[in-house]
Amino acid sequence: MNGAAGFRLNRWLARARRNPSALLLFVQLLGVVLYPLMENTQNGRILFSVFGLLVLGLALRVVRSSPAQTGVATVMALLVVALLGVNALWPHSGFVVAISVVEAAFYIYAAVALIAYMLNDQRATTDEIFAAGATFTLLAWAYAYIFMICQALSPASFTADATQTRSWMDLLFLSFTTLSGVGLGDIMPLTPMARALVMLAEFTGVMYIALVVSRLIGMTVVRPSADS
Repeated sequence: MNGAAGFRLNRWLARARRNPSALLLFVQLLGVVLYPLMENTQNGRILFSVFGLLVLGLALRVVRSSPAQTGVATVMALLVVALLGVNALWPHSGFVVAISVVEAAFYIYAAVALIAYMLNDQRATTDEIFAAGATFTLLAWAYAYIFMICQALSPASFTADATQTRSWMDLLFLSFTTLSGVGLGDIMPLTPMARALVMLAEFTGVMYIALVVSRLIGMTVVRPSADS
């Protein structure tokens, strides 16, 4: 029984190594489900940070498997870890802004690296299909942090009451709905800068689907006729 369990575990790990984008996508979607349970308690916020580091590590792993240079991504990931540690010891709003800036830059860099990876050849592999979803989630994470920066600099950006702020999950929800074009509309950008950032997110989502996803789908359709 133990031997069979070990065999299945080894097979699963082998698949994860072959398809790191799938693992990144799974962990980020798991985070969407778990984040609401972690946000409102002290222990939950600690787990929230640990989970964020896990996503950072997996994103860095995916960048390493793509043609992109990894030095900049490694420096940004280490900087995020350092800022999280300092903020845990000496909490300050300035650290929150700095962390959000670096995290947004990191996720944008990782998303660009994954796009380069998907468009590097004329063949759509299984991992590249998963990479399409993982890239979308990376962009959603990046814009959520960008919205956090906007809210930190202008507290009334997403709520009419300047004394209240939107939670991370609220801003991630806004990011997903904006990028996907769903536009549910219960969280609205209220300041000119917030509206400009939301418009950029809308443009990013449309162009990603139109240029990257459509090309990847085209490669999966063309491949059978090319091989015959």
